[in-house]
Amino acid sequence: MDLLVAVTLFVMAVFLGVELITKVPPTLHTPLMSGSNAISGITVVGALLAAGSDHRTFTAVLGFAAVTLAMINVVGGFLVTHRMLHMFSPKRRAQRSVSGGPGSASNNPASPETSATEDGGP
Repeated sequence: MDLLVAVTLFVMAVFLGVELITKVPPTLHTPLMSGSNAISGITVVGALLAAGSDHRTFTAVLGFAAVTLAMINVVGGFLVTHRMLHMFSPKRRAQRSVSGGPGSASNNPASPETSATEDGGP
């Protein structure tokens, strides 16, 4: 492939990517990140294929670097996605008071934390 064609294709892909990403509403950022993590996984496979295609030292070093950087990208993407999902998860209730104050398990008979021996049930 000619260098000019490759550079033109790269520039067009960058502009198309920027236009598409800016049009995505904020509620869809998490699924978009999951999709980009999948694409990063495909990049790892491509790097492995490139590393194993030739048995020269330079190719092996470049392949190792490509696999390492792609795996850092995949792991980082999953960590960021995991962190974003925790931002939207429901908040946990505060720790129950030990003194048996309002809202504690001992004052709330409907609480699942009450044991069967406290309410006399089986």
